[in-house]
Amino acid sequence: MNKEAPIPDIVTISGLEVHTIIGVYEHERQVRQTVTLDLRLATNADHAAHTDCIDDALDYHAIAERVSSFIADSRFQLIETLAVHIANLLEAEFDVNGLWLRLGKPGALRGSALVSIEIERGDSTRR
Repeated sequence: MNKEAPIPDIVTISGLEVHTIIGVYEHERQVRQTVTLDLRLATNADHAAHTDCIDDALDYHAIAERVSSFIADSRFQLIETLAVHIANLLEAEFDVNGLWLRLGKPGALRGSALVSIEIERGDSTRR
């Protein structure tokens, strides 16, 4: 019998775009910029699948709304700071067993499509 931990079920949200004030330079603090967010959230979907009830599921609509509102209202200088705060919010407010996120800032670096940071916490969300 295999005693390894089960592979978690994963809820993904990809390409969420939010406008916020972010950056260290004065010109970045004057206008909202777009940041992008990709999430992989570890959960156990068995109970939700059995009941077919949103109250038993990881509500991705509620997550997207909460995170979008948080990002839009934030005024951090670094994407690292914003990303850690997003991870902390997800762990504190939602029933996630683990998470992976990528927060990106398009156009932050001339010649690059995207500058981003990735954060992973808890159960593996990589397959």
